Amino acid sequence: MAETKLKIIPLGGLNEIGKNMTVYECGKDIIVVDCGLGFPDDDMLGIDLVIPDITYLVKNQERIRGIVLTHGHEDHIGAVPYVLSQINPPIYATRLTAGLVEMKLAEHNLLDKAVIHSKEAGDSFTLGCFEVEMIHVNHSIADSVALGIRTPLGNVVHTGDFKIDPSPVESSITDLARFGNLGMEGVLALLIDSTNVERRGYSDSESAVGKKFEAHFSGCKKRIIITTFASNVHRIQQILNVAQKFGRKVAITGRSMENVMRLSIEMGYLDVPPNTLIDITKIKNYPPDKIVVVTTGSQGEAMSALYRMAFSVHRQVEIGPEDRVIISASAIPGNERTVAKVVNELFAKGAEVLYSAMEELHVTGHACQDELKIMTALTKPTYFIPVHGEQRHLRTHANVAMELGINPNNIFVGSIGKVLEISKKGARWNGTVPSGRVLVDGSGVGDVGNVVLRDRKHLSLDGMVVVVASLTADERLLVSGPDIITRGFIYAKESEELIEELKAVATQSLVECERNGMRDLSAIKSYVKNEVSSYLFKKTKRNPMILPVIMDV
Repeated sequence: MAETKLKIIPLGGLNEIGKNMTVYECGKDIIVVDCGLGFPDDDMLGIDLVIPDITYLVKNQERIRGIVLTHGHEDHIGAVPYVLSQINPPIYATRLTAGLVEMKLAEHNLLDKAVIHSKEAGDSFTLGCFEVEMIHVNHSIADSVALGIRTPLGNVVHTGDFKIDPSPVESSITDLARFGNLGMEGVLALLIDSTNVERRGYSDSESAVGKKFEAHFSGCKKRIIITTFASNVHRIQQILNVAQKFGRKVAITGRSMENVMRLSIEMGYLDVPPNTLIDITKIKNYPPDKIVVVTTGSQGEAMSALYRMAFSVHRQVEIGPEDRVIISASAIPGNERTVAKVVNELFAKGAEVLYSAMEELHVTGHACQDELKIMTALTKPTYFIPVHGEQRHLRTHANVAMELGINPNNIFVGSIGKVLEISKKGARWNGTVPSGRVLVDGSGVGDVGNVVLRDRKHLSLDGMVVVVASLTADERLLVSGPDIITRGFIYAKESEELIEELKAVATQSLVECERNGMRDLSAIKSYVKNEVSSYLFKKTKRNPMILPVIMDV
């Protein structure tokens, strides 16, 4: 009889922040935890989103018993539409997460294809040889859960994103008792959020933000505009409560904010005080000190509602000295410049701007070091696997685990695609599976690779020179041209001398091709490209992309 083995295979979320996806495999069964997207690096020009490479899942799709989602943030659910276009396992999620996924699938016309099972914290369900339990945790979105996964080899705890909030807006704290019970039963492996491991101590409570809002509403005679993450239902609830306390009406703007608000109200996650919400088109009917506008754009996203306000292209809201803008979010790494651009523009309009660099207007949704230690101490895992972080987070978390007495040989800092195999004999790395980043550009998924990105970077840095010429089909004699067209390199009218020189170089290279008996069009193009490129570099010390367009007639 074959030895039972549990394989844990991360397809995202390691050595990066985002696109979280972890595969659990035992015998003939596979379950997938989370299905997130990432945002492009600065050098991924024109790319909209980054999703995990699911080649391994496509190959093994008959064995997949389900996708289990821990919560509704984009880095955990954003890739669902792209994954469901290739494979179609059932999805298991808490009510709000399921609602957000359904909204996303409807946008992609995939809702009819999906099978979504809505669950509650505390529920358990069987997927092949796995029994999955959803365990309530605090995070910056409602209905977040960790997972207790019973396998033939023992219990695995997958925390997802979590914090231990002693006074949460949602009233119930992270279910520490359940984690303690699992620890008493015995935990084979702990996969734990590493995002905030560099921060010592404890994270601040979400309810602390409500007190800050009260301080900034009190005595304020200006119109208040607040931006936060659309998914942070608890933050929005606090805004509504404070607005009611100070007699202000609340108007919502921004598509994602409107969608999440509508869904949260329908599902009972938001309790809207009576006569508080008004349509954004009605705000001019009220004095500034009676209005709060809640908007998208906390990350400075181009064309978000706050961005449009800052740059005077929002239809209903015009920013001025009568406005106090509160940015209740911290910049996601990589977004600092876009946020700063919007903040500067708001200041230029004369608005008062309060943001996290000046005020404590945001609290993290991720556990800090002491909370991570509590989770590890409660679960007492045999194997410790830090996830959800860059290399520095994962390594720091490994050191924290060693401080708690976990055997260094039982700590596994992985990378995407690397297979961790656990059996009764122990745990070890055992090979890799296909993994990496799939780039989404508009409606194209995966059709932009490294070569295209390299060309885009080349074009963005040095521009392009096109050489157009026509040759006879037989002897390759020059019939017309060569003409020179430039884009992003020089302005032709101001550099006519250089254009003429380039024409001469191109003509000479075509003549030499004919003289040497060269008949192959691709060889002729390559020769012209090299000659023009060499001349340009000698003349200008620049290296634009050279694109020969040579036709036979």
